[in-house]
Amino acid sequence: MAIEIKVPNLPESVSSATVATWHVQQGDAVAREQNLLDLETDKVMLEVPAVEGGVLKEIRVQAGATVQAGDVLGVIEAGAAAPEKKAEAAAPAKAEAPAKAAPTAAADNESQSPAVRKLLSELGLAAADIPASGRGGRLTVEDVRTYAEQQKSKPAAQPSAPKATAPAPARLAPGAREEQRVPMTRIRARIAERLLDAKNNTAMLTTFNEVDLKAVSELRARYKDSFEKAHGAKLGFMSFFVRAAIEALKKYPVLNASVDGNDIVYHGYYDIGIAVSSERGLVVPIMRDADMLSMAEIEKTIGDFGSRAKANKLTMEDLTGGTFSITNGGVFGSMLSTPILNPPQSAILGMHGITERPVVVDGQIVIRPMMYLALSYDHRIIDGKEAVLGLRTIKECLEDPAKILLQL
Repeated sequence: MAIEIKVPNLPESVSSATVATWHVQQGDAVAREQNLLDLETDKVMLEVPAVEGGVLKEIRVQAGATVQAGDVLGVIEAGAAAPEKKAEAAAPAKAEAPAKAAPTAAADNESQSPAVRKLLSELGLAAADIPASGRGGRLTVEDVRTYAEQQKSKPAAQPSAPKATAPAPARLAPGAREEQRVPMTRIRARIAERLLDAKNNTAMLTTFNEVDLKAVSELRARYKDSFEKAHGAKLGFMSFFVRAAIEALKKYPVLNASVDGNDIVYHGYYDIGIAVSSERGLVVPIMRDADMLSMAEIEKTIGDFGSRAKANKLTMEDLTGGTFSITNGGVFGSMLSTPILNPPQSAILGMHGITERPVVVDGQIVIRPMMYLALSYDHRIIDGKEAVLGLRTIKECLEDPAKILLQL
């Protein structure tokens, strides 16, 4: 029975998608719930699983095409089996040597399906390294994916990272005057649209300050090991900044508000957007009810955002809403920058690099770990006084972390 592979219902506000990658080829056997292809929207990547097992009989829409909900992407012949390859016919002859009939037959790439060979090539993996679960010791697509995910979780498994730079334009020879035209991805086009919207439709200003992170650094150094042992998460700087920002939002509610026409909407909750960099661009997943979370829960949530952003596993729900955002350019070495608002939010906190600098404390010149802070705000509803005092509240909470714990 022929079953059509259709574009699923797209998230609200998303009218179309782009076929990003087919993970199987025409003629390949597919299993029920196996991911067949990825669809790229202007916000998230969507997986399209097989509703039934069988053989991919036809691919109707190639990678790069724009599709809408309900469009037919391909056809599966349910219950069918993929045609046997001639190379497999010689397999029984090898059975005479028991030692060679072990599952290590997966090392022979030529005996794998086209989808497996393609995936191995894309990921730069060797079949011999991957445990096989398929019939006759053959690798399956899921075997490769599972192994790849396991390797990503290991600190040493970083050699594959250069893949992220593969789509970039090739370097030209010195003196060359060639040009290369590369179309924007949907998410990059969406980012450009939102940045222009923020620039053109808000009265954005930025106020700056600096913070001495000596107290936070000493607190982290003292408790990081016991914190990780107790909670299974590393104690980073972000949880301190999230808690400090929430204290500022509570004291100056307009920083947590948004503009809706001629109305100011004051939010009685604190949904904090955390800017995360991914291969597809900058995304801002939302940490909901952040004021209700412990430091450990904040750290775990941020870690989860980062992992899922890299794996293109963030959902529309993760990226929808938010009352205030935090972005950290310091992880890339930024000393100072002006963060751009994330509409309809009216304020965003920018963190930067931590640098040991000489500062004057109690009349003495001392060396302290210093960071520049930036708070961009919509001057239509936020006055300079509220922005400056809000940023100063963040500074004070970070320089005396007990204020965060005691909510002073």
